[in-house]
Amino acid sequence: MAKALLGYVGGTDPRLLAEMRRLQQRVQDLESELVRIQSENDALTAAAAHHEPLLDGIDIDVPKSEPALT
Repeated sequence: MAKALLGYVGGTDPRLLAEMRRLQQRVQDLESELVRIQSENDALTAAAAHHEPLLDGIDIDVPKSEPALT
């Protein structure tokens, strides 16, 4: 029993270490992806703030649609 407890508490399972390393790498990859997407989003937001939407200057008389009768 003591050997089982010692192995459970004190031993390092290589499979667990490999899984931990894999998960740590995955977290790092996702964090870098998040930073890349956030910077891309900031760049797109800044670009959109400097450009006037295409249809803002056009004055079109479009009647409002009536709701459909069911």
